[in-house]
Amino acid sequence: MKMNKTAATAAVVAVIACAGYAFLRGDAVRNALPTAEAETVAAPAVDLTPENSLTTISGEKIALESLAHYDADADSTVYFLSEISPDSLVKIYEALEWKPEGKLGVKISTGESMKTNHLRPELIGKLVKQLDGTIVECNTAYGGNRMETAKHWQTIKEHGYLDMAPCDILDEEGSMTLKVDGYARIPENYVGTHFKNYDSYLVLSHFKGHQMGGFGGALKNISIGFGSTMGKNNIHTGGKSKSTWMGGVQDEFTESMADAAKSVHTAMNGRIVYISVMNRLSIDCDCNGNPAEPEMGDVGILASANPVALDQACVDLVYASKDNTASLRNRMEKQNAVHILETAEKINLGKRAYKLVDLDD
Repeated sequence: MKMNKTAATAAVVAVIACAGYAFLRGDAVRNALPTAEAETVAAPAVDLTPENSLTTISGEKIALESLAHYDADADSTVYFLSEISPDSLVKIYEALEWKPEGKLGVKISTGESMKTNHLRPELIGKLVKQLDGTIVECNTAYGGNRMETAKHWQTIKEHGYLDMAPCDILDEEGSMTLKVDGYARIPENYVGTHFKNYDSYLVLSHFKGHQMGGFGGALKNISIGFGSTMGKNNIHTGGKSKSTWMGGVQDEFTESMADAAKSVHTAMNGRIVYISVMNRLSIDCDCNGNPAEPEMGDVGILASANPVALDQACVDLVYASKDNTASLRNRMEKQNAVHILETAEKINLGKRAYKLVDLDD
C-alpha cells in the first residue's frame, strides 16, 4: 500500500524523533536506525610503564593518568610507597624532608576496640620512637570506650600505646578555641587545651570509609580528631550545638570539618605534616567497634605537607582501582564525601591537584 505525501512525511519525522531520543538517552543514533552499521571505537591504551604508573601492595598496576587530580606540574607533592611496614613508614617520613620543632605530638586514632583497623603500635612504633614523639588523641562525643577520659586511658593502655610512647588526651582538661579564617560554615573550632603544649605535629591517619563523612583520612584526623567533645559536637551540627552531635545536615557537617581542619593546619604554620596508610579499607571508621570487613585490597602509604592533596590522592586511588571498590565508593558517594575536598580547596586550605612521587622506583 502506498503512503500519501503527508503520511510519508510523518513517518520520516517519527524516525528522526526516535533517533534523537536515543541520542539523548546516551544510545548511539544507529540503534534507532536499523539500517545503520555499528561502529567499534577502540578504548585508548592505558600507559602502565613504570614511570607512568604505580603498583599497589596488592599487586595492582594503576596508571597515573587514571588519577583524576594527578598533575605533574602541581605545586603539592604526594609521596607513595607500596610496602606497609615500620621501615616504609620511616622512609616515607624522611622523603618529606621535614623536621619537627620542639615537642612533637603524633596524632592518631587509638581505635574503639581491637576489632577496629586503627594503626597498631607495631606499625608506627619505630617512627614514633625515632622522633621521640608523644601519642595524642581526644575523647569522643558518642557512647563508647573513649567518651570518658578514664575509659579512654584504659583503651589506650589495652591497645598497647602506653608501652610504646608517652600518651596525652588533649581535652582531658577542657577546650580551647582556634579561629577559622575565611570559613565556610563555622568561624571557630574547639580543640583540647593540651593542643597548645606541642610545637609540631605528625598526623598519622588510617584512610578508610566512614559512616558519616564517607571517608576518613588526614582532614578528618585534624578536624574531628583534634576536636574536643564540644568541638566534635560543633562540627557535626554545622555550628548549631556544642552539647550534642546529632541532627546536623550532611553538607554542613563536611563543610565544618573543612573549617576545623583549616584552623589546625593554619595554627601550626608549617609545623605539621601528614602520612596516611591505605590498608584494611573497610567502609566503616575506626570509631566503629565492629566494622565491616574490607573488600578492597591494601594499597600502600602516602604522605604530604598538604592534607587536601593527600586525601584527594587516596580517593583517586580508590576510584582508579578495580579491586572490589564498589562498596567503598558507594559509601563515599552516599555521604557526598567529596564535598569536604571541594570546601577545603574553596577556603584555601590546600589545592586538590598533586604531583605524585613513587618511592618504589
